[in-house]
Amino acid sequence: MGSIVPFQDLTLSLQPPQTTTDAATSSTPTPTTFHFLTPKIEPKQEPFDEPELEPAPNQSPHQQKGFLFSLSDSTPDLLLNSETTPPNIPSSTVDDQNALYSEYFRISELFRSAFAKRLQKYGDVEVLDPDSRAIVPVPEEPQPSSEATPTNTSNPEQALSVVVSRRKWPGRSNELVRVTNLGIEDERYFRDVLRRTRMTYDALRILAIVEEEKRSGPGSGRRARGDLRAAAVMRDRGLWLNRDKRIVGAIPGIEIGDVFFFRMELCVVGLHGQVQAGIDYLPGSQSSNGEPIATSIIVSGGYEDDQDAGDSIIYTGHGGQDKFSKQCMHQKLEGGNLALERSLHYGIEVRVIRGIKYENKVSSKVYVYDGLYKILDCWFDVGKSGFGVYKYRLSRIEGQPEMGSSIMRFAESLKTRPLTARPTGYLTLDVSMGKEKVAVFLYNDIDSDHDPMYYDYLVNSVFPPYAFSHGSNGTGCECVSGCTEGCLCARKNGGDFAYDHNGLLLRGKPVIFECGNFCQCPPHCRNRVSQHGLRNRLEIFRSRETGWGVRSVDLIQAGSFICEYTGVVLTREQAQIFTMNGDTLIYPSRFSERWAEWGDLSQIFAEYVRPTYPSIPPLDFAMDVSKMRNVACYMSHSSSPNVMVQYVLYDHNNLMFPHLMLFAMENIPPMRELSIDYGVADEWTGKLAICN
Repeated sequence: MGSIVPFQDLTLSLQPPQTTTDAATSSTPTPTTFHFLTPKIEPKQEPFDEPELEPAPNQSPHQQKGFLFSLSDSTPDLLLNSETTPPNIPSSTVDDQNALYSEYFRISELFRSAFAKRLQKYGDVEVLDPDSRAIVPVPEEPQPSSEATPTNTSNPEQALSVVVSRRKWPGRSNELVRVTNLGIEDERYFRDVLRRTRMTYDALRILAIVEEEKRSGPGSGRRARGDLRAAAVMRDRGLWLNRDKRIVGAIPGIEIGDVFFFRMELCVVGLHGQVQAGIDYLPGSQSSNGEPIATSIIVSGGYEDDQDAGDSIIYTGHGGQDKFSKQCMHQKLEGGNLALERSLHYGIEVRVIRGIKYENKVSSKVYVYDGLYKILDCWFDVGKSGFGVYKYRLSRIEGQPEMGSSIMRFAESLKTRPLTARPTGYLTLDVSMGKEKVAVFLYNDIDSDHDPMYYDYLVNSVFPPYAFSHGSNGTGCECVSGCTEGCLCARKNGGDFAYDHNGLLLRGKPVIFECGNFCQCPPHCRNRVSQHGLRNRLEIFRSRETGWGVRSVDLIQAGSFICEYTGVVLTREQAQIFTMNGDTLIYPSRFSERWAEWGDLSQIFAEYVRPTYPSIPPLDFAMDVSKMRNVACYMSHSSSPNVMVQYVLYDHNNLMFPHLMLFAMENIPPMRELSIDYGVADEWTGKLAICN
């Protein structure tokens, strides 16, 4: 295990802040007298990356709390709402009376505390504990049990409505540490912990949205904040990562290029601990020598004076903005601004997360971790609005992998101008020859191997004819505008749909019944997801490590459908003949049951049981991909995959021959390789022999 080395004590004294530092002198002209504008608007502390939730009309804050926020009292701490704060009453009479009563109560309690032992013998006098910090005595009440009942945990959506214990979790640690010398096994361990934490977060977030839609309807116009609710529940359960230490530098398990769809997820994994502020830092009140130290920043264009050139950043300090994100007063060298200046003084690097506008179904912005930066300079300058701002020059540390934000920009150019972005290396711009709705690139800039071009592209698996007659009764739902709760297809799936309204998989099941040919619902029905085929732009590429591999040009969100794993389905007798000829086949029964991990809430509910309905018998068929195959056949094997196999039925009801549908287990950034668990030994680092 790598060593966790405590950060050095910061013992140097802080110099008084100067209006113009030496660094500023070297990078700016001779200081002159600035004529600052007079602020007219009350400033706010930080610009909001996301708007606050507005309370619904005629609802009290307690009535607005849904399923997950009945689990935790931590919600108001995440986003403070000024509307719930009682307004000040400008009455001198009331103020004088309140002051008089407060002073009387204070003196009375001082007297009672001073003579507590003498007064207690009378028995009819209630006395505060002299060591207690409570204003008034609060009787101890039994806390509700944090364990959900077996009845509720059989259905996560019902179980999430159970009230659990409301514990006050301790704040973040004030111990600065740096994690170094991690071995390969250590990196795998931390990566797996991060992956499972993020899957739990996504499962809670999606379920929160589904319950909100059930309560108010999908077209109500109310934005369900499942990201906040999931984070609150996980904090209540103590599942936030890296809270026991404040890590300087890289976070174990988080890789450069990792993408996060929500700001709260950064807090959950410990990458950036501030919900709204762009600078995360150890406050001076918690530091060993009283000086704050910055650990990470978010660059999202929230300040007009920011300049982002990728490897080099001119970062503007925080503070002094109004609610319209306009500078309205001078910034001060305090809080996060002072922390960045002290990090410059001690040579401490900071993590940089970029907020990028990226339109998708769940948010308008994504956050990409771009690595470690050194702070090179700090100065006080006049901003574009005429107010004083603190500026910091940061430079990316060399020797790190390519920035995730630059890879995303490169992937965007590939969508529209692939030959301009990469003039050489393409063997074909669509290996499917128009069979897929989205083109599948074939790229090789390593050698002269053209193997994927010699196979017939197969969009859907080929089943034996009797698979469509056996078990098919010609029945389907009668929904007109789309499937609703309680319809036939919902009952076939155990009473709940497998997908949300965005097409994201809620949780894995042994098998999913999608609407088929006998159903009356339209093609856009929420229960028709995987049958629509490929949606994201995929690329088959030549790799020195795995031979051929697959990566996506698009950003794939966790829970999204990717494609089907296709081939020619063979019965047991046919498979035996093929193996006698030396052919290698794909056996679906050997795929690891990774579907059970998606939507697993065992860390939230102790008696959670993974889904067993609808049940499916052991699969007893093989798939031949020696002549016909699709892009999925070139995905690499991994013991920690980012893609899972989910069995789906839609064109027939024969449980013996389900479709092998592939779904994303995590947010997959553009140009990152896709991998699945074939169920083979870990020493098999590549794909199955038939795919190489």
